[in-house]
Amino acid sequence: MPTDFGSLGLSPADILLPAPHVDPVRWAVVACDQHTSDPAYWKRVESYVGDAPSTLRLTFPEIYLTEGFGRVADIQRAMRAYLADGTLVSAVRDGFVLVERTIASGSRLGLMARVDLEMYDFERGSASLVRATEGTILERIPPRVLIRTGAPLETPHIMLLVDDPGRTVIEPLYQRRRRLTPLYDFELMEGGGHLRGWRVDGEREKQQVAAALDALRRACDGLLYAVGDGNHSLATARQCWLNLRDSLPVEARAGHPARYALVELVNLHDDALVFEPIHRVLFHVDEQDVLHSLSAFLSRHGATMEPRRARADEQPLSFLCAKGALSLAVQNAPFALPVATLQRFLNEYLPSRPDARLDYIHGEDFARGLAREPGNACFLLGALDKHALFPAVRRDGALPRKTFSMGEADEKRYYMECRAIL
Repeated sequence: MPTDFGSLGLSPADILLPAPHVDPVRWAVVACDQHTSDPAYWKRVESYVGDAPSTLRLTFPEIYLTEGFGRVADIQRAMRAYLADGTLVSAVRDGFVLVERTIASGSRLGLMARVDLEMYDFERGSASLVRATEGTILERIPPRVLIRTGAPLETPHIMLLVDDPGRTVIEPLYQRRRRLTPLYDFELMEGGGHLRGWRVDGEREKQQVAAALDALRRACDGLLYAVGDGNHSLATARQCWLNLRDSLPVEARAGHPARYALVELVNLHDDALVFEPIHRVLFHVDEQDVLHSLSAFLSRHGATMEPRRARADEQPLSFLCAKGALSLAVQNAPFALPVATLQRFLNEYLPSRPDARLDYIHGEDFARGLAREPGNACFLLGALDKHALFPAVRRDGALPRKTFSMGEADEKRYYMECRAIL
């Protein structure tokens, strides 16, 4: 008897993978929102991939967004070609893919599945089963909708977190991995670590997943899944579904492929899942103007800052520029987290500095390197305790944008699996 996933928000999917003749190393490319201030990285990827089939042709690296959206037609053309010429083949029917990603912190496990977009809401104050962990910038949605609308495929870098301290959903599958069919096993490009995957389509395994998720749902106080990576990509998928839904007969909505999005489910308690900070780098600014403006912003909110290391009851900020580094202690901070205080300041500061640009940088060494260039300034941030994430989202809703990163840039999800959405 088929397993019922109807109330769980997550369910098995039909999943496509590159055919055996396709080189998986050239196929799998890191998430498009990484290395956005490192053109040399993407030049190396372009050179390495060459003319080989690759998810580089199916996605839009954000470093190229300033060029406009001429790539969109090429992306959708490549999707149709890969479906027609046998580059992509059916790998899983009504099942999951168990993923093992070996990175510096260990082996991180995941489960590829589809999430029901009717059970996800990124709006502040949402009480949905699936919730955003960071504020969604509405201006970032329309360009992404342009890419997804009319696309026959999706290939995700979305990672959903589940708070499963008992390790009941994914880990039992991994313990039985030798009974599962291997799908891929290879080293990722650009130091991304090792990737292995197995097909999970037996009724016994699906029933185990459903039972474990149902037990967590009953105990979760409303929030079962939190978006760990890909907040804006999932918001885009939902908006595309809403745009389509009202044009469909009611009876056609439940099973329509666009109602769902492919994601990787990861257990918050996975030992290899490490939360890293995301640093803020400002380009084309005067460092004294930044510091003066930050002080004025804090003063307007009844707070002050001093150039020294912060005490336990103060918020620490670390400022870097070509002239050196400065530790800042913020007293009576207006927001609960240092990242929230800083982001609110930047949201006010940037609109009045049209030449300035902000980027969110994964990796302290790279951020420090950018800070040493004249005209740049950087704020280094500390990491969020991952066990505080679900309570914070339940209490306060979405956190400030780019509050945390699940690993460093080269540990982000690489595009591998695809799913038809038309």
